[in-house]
Amino acid sequence: MVNDQMVNNSVLEIRNLHASIAGKEILKGINLQIGAGETHAIMGPNGAGKSTLSAVLTGNPAYTVTEGEVIFRGKDLLSMPPEVRAREGLFLSFQYPVEIPGVSMTNFMRAAVNAKREHQGLPALSAGEFLKLMRAKRALVELDNKLAGRSVNEGFSGGEKKRNEIFQMAMLEPCLSILDETDSGLDIDALRIVAEGVNKLHTPENATIVITHYQRLLDYIVPDYVHILADGQIVRTGGKELALELEEKGYAGLVN
Repeated sequence: MVNDQMVNNSVLEIRNLHASIAGKEILKGINLQIGAGETHAIMGPNGAGKSTLSAVLTGNPAYTVTEGEVIFRGKDLLSMPPEVRAREGLFLSFQYPVEIPGVSMTNFMRAAVNAKREHQGLPALSAGEFLKLMRAKRALVELDNKLAGRSVNEGFSGGEKKRNEIFQMAMLEPCLSILDETDSGLDIDALRIVAEGVNKLHTPENATIVITHYQRLLDYIVPDYVHILADGQIVRTGGKELALELEEKGYAGLVN
């Protein structure tokens, strides 16, 4: 049962969400509620629908929602174009961040930050204000100054790209961050730095969805809830101990 306090504290409510791509149904009735200050981990085998869920929430046009609704901070998320979802405070850290040659990180982030501020009715940051903010956030996630001065992700290693994603998250201060297999391809040092950055950015007002295959990321980013997604539906929900049980028994041992 959902009480009034839970509803008032809700950042995201997903109700009976169905979605397909190229006529094939991938999500088959997702129900999920995420409150302010909460971290939710979504785990599941390949093809379960984890990345599809993140794509649908952020507005990837390749996917078609056929049923259900998503309420984000009291508003109909599915009616918003992708850029409005971002300005409203939704952030996706990509599994495979793209390179944008010729676009400097400074210009890219200043445009993004000021677009969000305009959406909120706030004045644009001056060059000096922006650079001060950028220095503070860069230090927070241990991003090298040389990387911040280059084109977006161009020539970055896998770990540098993921760290840059967390830097963008720090700059934009989203209400809901979706980390889509952020741990993919990271060595243990890069994983620690990325996870520490995520933890530093967590507040009682925002929320995080961590999509991962592995328990190891959840040793650093400890979830309040773990959900197992299989064949387009959430089939198990529990606390952080569910991830440990999954590590021990595997998906077949918990889903079947």
